[in-house]
Amino acid sequence: MYNKIKHSIYLSLLLLLISCSVFSQNTKEKKYAFKQNTKMGRGLNIIGYDPIWNDFSKARMQAKHFKLIKDAGFNNVRIKISPFRFSIDSAYTINPKFFTTLDWIIKESLKNKLMAIVDFHEHGAMEKDPLGTKPMLLAMWKQIAEHCKNYSNDVLFEIANEPNMQPELWNQIQKEAYEIIRKSNPYRTLIIGTVYGNQINYLKDLVLPEEDRNIIVAIHYYSPIQFTHQGAPWSVKSKDLSGITWTGTEAQKQAVQNDFDIAQNWSKQHDRPITLGEFGAYEKGDMESRAMWTNYIARQAEARNWSWSYWQFDSDFIAYDLAKDEWVKPIKEALIPN
Repeated sequence: MYNKIKHSIYLSLLLLLISCSVFSQNTKEKKYAFKQNTKMGRGLNIIGYDPIWNDFSKARMQAKHFKLIKDAGFNNVRIKISPFRFSIDSAYTINPKFFTTLDWIIKESLKNKLMAIVDFHEHGAMEKDPLGTKPMLLAMWKQIAEHCKNYSNDVLFEIANEPNMQPELWNQIQKEAYEIIRKSNPYRTLIIGTVYGNQINYLKDLVLPEEDRNIIVAIHYYSPIQFTHQGAPWSVKSKDLSGITWTGTEAQKQAVQNDFDIAQNWSKQHDRPITLGEFGAYEKGDMESRAMWTNYIARQAEARNWSWSYWQFDSDFIAYDLAKDEWVKPIKEALIPN
């Protein structure tokens, strides 16, 4: 009996080692990140401003919403996390309740076959003091990476949302974060974006580890800003604007194509996949224009084989009205046409 048990344990360990070896080989494939990007497909940003982070009992988003997202035809969710406020000591230890909530979100995503992007969304604080917040960013990524290391590779890490700082400084910071994450997650697909709102024009300044091909590059798109952010109270340039339309004129379409072609040419030159991590038009614009713009952006991204994640499911720019418990039909159909 003892020998049988011993033999069974040996076989189990052997199978595990073989499985790990195959998995590590797959993630080292030159095109693995492209496969991951294709699998990500169409998605939504979720849960960023949900009370769930402070009090789980007050959560707006429920388990049923993950199924609704999958059933609607989406393939990924970009989970906005803001862990800085969960620091409980001078070593930047993260409050355990943060991980309880994060685990629930990730598990609900995976249960519904949604790829989960863990998006470190602290651009406001980082913009004000990039070097001052760097120790917190690095300490917290070490904890998050270690905590999440056993999740499947359907979970991706995005090092930082919209790092609004000089390119040279961002390259230094993301390199240090990358090295910390890779220690505990050598095969995890990572997402690294450009500076100043993840703008396309800064792709040329992004420096990535050449030997690591398991990286997807993130851009965001909110152009023309006078249209997409008209009436948005936080937008200095557009908060007082109204009545601006987007009707899909040839000039308007060409402007999008010109911008996207810059990113696509960079992608081909550097052999790196692109994800459009955010795009959307604020509610103060007319719905017909918003839906037309949203549809055009999504289709142009898909035409270039980019994945995308619309901003966002709840709060503002909404795709789903939680109060009415229904999709905002023009936006949902713009994203995923019937």
